Formats: sequence, C-alpha cells, structure tokens
Amino acid sequence: MRPLDRLPSIRAKLGSVIVFAVAVTILIMYIAVGFSLRKFERDQQFNTVLGEAQGVATIGFNEVNRPSKALIRAVYRLDETSVVVDSTGRTLVTKNMEVPPTVERALSGKVDSGAMGNREYIGIPITKQGIVVGAIYLSYRVPGGGFLGAIKGTILFVRKVWWQFLLAGASAAIIALLIARFLARGMTQPLRDMAQAASRMARGDYRQRVEVKSRDEVGRLAEAFNRMAGEMEGLERLRRDLVANVSHELKTPISALRARLENLLDGVEEPNPAVLAVMLQQTERLSRLIEELLDLSRLESGDVPLALEPVEIAPLVDRVVTEVEVARPEHALRVRTDVPADLPPVTADRERLHQVLFNLLDNAFRYTPSGGAVTVRAVREDGSCEVFVEDTGPGIPPEHIGLVFERFYRVDPSRSREDGGTGIGLAIARSVVEAHGGRIWAESASGGGATFRFVLPLAGPVAQANGSAARAQAEASTRA
Repeated sequence: MRPLDRLPSIRAKLGSVIVFAVAVTILIMYIAVGFSLRKFERDQQFNTVLGEAQGVATIGFNEVNRPSKALIRAVYRLDETSVVVDSTGRTLVTKNMEVPPTVERALSGKVDSGAMGNREYIGIPITKQGIVVGAIYLSYRVPGGGFLGAIKGTILFVRKVWWQFLLAGASAAIIALLIARFLARGMTQPLRDMAQAASRMARGDYRQRVEVKSRDEVGRLAEAFNRMAGEMEGLERLRRDLVANVSHELKTPISALRARLENLLDGVEEPNPAVLAVMLQQTERLSRLIEELLDLSRLESGDVPLALEPVEIAPLVDRVVTEVEVARPEHALRVRTDVPADLPPVTADRERLHQVLFNLLDNAFRYTPSGGAVTVRAVREDGSCEVFVEDTGPGIPPEHIGLVFERFYRVDPSRSREDGGTGIGLAIARSVVEAHGGRIWAESASGGGATFRFVLPLAGPVAQANGSAARAQAEASTRA
C-alpha cells in the first residue's frame, strides 16, 4: 500500500501532496538561489576587503618610509590575514600571510588580486607624495574550485539567509494549504454527492442524480454516474413492469381455468368438448407464454447457438406468409410480397429467421383492420439484405416508436390481450436479429401504417458453397 493510500480522504491526500511539494520547492529554492547568488556573495566579500585595504593604505608610512604605529595597529585589528611590504617587496608587517608572487603589480601602482591555495588576496599600493613606497595585501578564505567549491560556496551563502528562506517557505505552505482546502472542497463535493446518492440507490431509490458543475475528470465521472442512475432507474421500471405484466399474463389464463374448474365442480357446467376446448386453449396460452419467456431469456444471455447457413429470403417469406394466413383466417387482408428472385442469400439461422418473419407478420396481421394490406419486400443494400414488413394499420405514435421492442410493451394493451398476444414477439425478433449481427427498428407514417425493418449480412462465397454442398448432400441422402 502506498503512503497516500493510508489517508482517509482526498482532501488529506491533496494537502499532504501540497505540503510535500512545498518542502521540495523550498529545498530546490535553497540550492538554486544559493548557487546562483554565491558569486554575488563573493563579490560582496571582495568589495568589503577592498574597502578595508584602501582604508588601511591611507594611513601610510612615516617620514622614513617605515610603517607608522597607526598602520601597524590597523593591520592587526583586521579580521583577515595581511602583509605590508616596502617598495622593494620586502616584508615590513605580516599577519600570517606570505608576500604574493604578483606583488610587482601593486608596487607599480595598480590594485592587485589573485589567489593562493584556498584564499584570495587583494593588494593596494601605498603612496607618499605620488610615489609608491609600498603595498598592503589582505586575504580571505574562499571555497575551493570545481563542483565541490560551488557546493561549499552555496552552503556558506545559505547559512546566512536560511531563516529568510524558511519564513518564505512556511508562508507559502500555509497559503497553499488554505487554497488547497478551498479547492479540494469544490473538487470533492461531486464525489461526496455520488457517495450519498449511491447509498440511497443501494436502498432502492434510483431517482438520485448528481449536479455537474465542472468539465474535468470528476465532472465526467458525475455525468457517467447520472447516466448509470438513469439506466438503472429505467431497468428498475422495466423490471417492475415485467413482473406486473408476467403476473397479469399468467393470471388471466389461470383465472379462466379456475373458473371453468369451479363450474365443473359445482355442476354449473358439464365437461363437454366445448368447455374442455376452452380449458385447453388457456393451457396452450400458458405454455406459449412460458416458452417465449424461456426463449427470450436464452437469446438475451447468448445460450442459444446459431446454426448459420446461407438462407434464401424469397422461399422463406412465402412459407411464413402462408403460415400466418392459415393461423389467422379471420383477417381478410391483402398480402403482397416483393422479394427479387436474384437476391443473394443471407447468413442466418433458418429457424430463427423464420421466427423473426413470423413474429413481424403476425404483429402486422393483428394490428391491420380487415380489408387492409400487408407488404413484405426485401432489397440488397451494400453487402446486406434489408427486409421490410409494412401494414396499413393505425400506425405507432412517435412516443412509442422506441419502446415497441421492449418485453410486454403494447401500444394497445387491451386489444393485444383479446387477440392472445403476449407482448414478447417483437422482443424476441430484436434479440434474434442482434444475435446475427444485424439491427431492427420500426417506423410509422403520419397518415397511418407501420413499417418494421431489419438488416442482415449477405452470405459470402464460402458460406454459399458450404450451404449448397450441404443441401446437395441432404437431397442425395433423401433419394437414397
């Protein structure tokens, strides 16, 4: 576990990071400023020693060109080591310093400077009536050269100004912490709101939302949280609707069966074929509902393997149209098919594609009034096959277009129940099409009528060859 992971809150982590950053900044500031200003410190020390040397040099020699007592006292009062020479370079007064090798420069009337070992020196000529009669040298210790010398010089400078840096760093740290606390409160507020909302959602309240005020990572997280909450609210609503619809769909045939059985037990009705036929019809309705629910559950979970093969659309459409017309003879509708004979086959599971077409056509038959028309057509579109199922019914209101493929969703619930529908057929159709890698959607014209469209990929050359070989083998086996 990293050290920051032990802290209990983001504000504490942010404050710790800022304190650490300020401490590192102060350290770097000590080094960088000290390194950059160490030459300034040396120049300042040079000027100080130069001033002292010039001050001593003004005392001068006595009448016999010998150092006066005042000059000697002044030399020994200096903190730096020093030496006084006459015009020949001979030592007159010394304080732990040797005569520099460049003494001739000072004796010629110029200011002399240089270094001996780890000390630098300054030489000032001593004049009398315009004539150089000697020189005074002062030396002071300096750090050595190279990298180590630079480090030593920096340390010497920092030792003089450390408390100023420390005061500036402490002030910067306090200000940074106050700003960090203020900023952290605003940055972490959405996180605290999300934590509270998540706690309420854990108790079943999915109406929680978080106010989004920023566009940073936390703001995007809050937006994602709101989308997730909306989806969970929708799923919870669908779950409740599913339970209610399943309960209702199961209750209707069970209530009818119970009523018939009670009538038989009470002797109100005789167990004649008509009564038994009604009871059988209700049990078949129960079985159909349960089978469709199980089928839909398997499709949505991906537990149903697809036997993909090239499937010709035209003969499959003719077969499904015939089955629906036989299943619903009471609907006097005109059925028209428009599927080109040269339309390439699609890659699909034959039985599942049959199920999709049957559900769409059955839905069109149920919602189209007598005398209306249902049209099934297919076209080739960019390597895919698009199938249309159109009717001349009342159409679908715009607010229902996006919901017709939900389980148990009905635009006209009462009519569907009277007609025996369960509200699962379109949901199964959507699951089958999406399992094939296609898509399905519904459209509705303003003047009435609805169109259901789905797209499936066309079969490739290899798939067509395999399908043809399989059909030829099956035909050969049948003849044998």
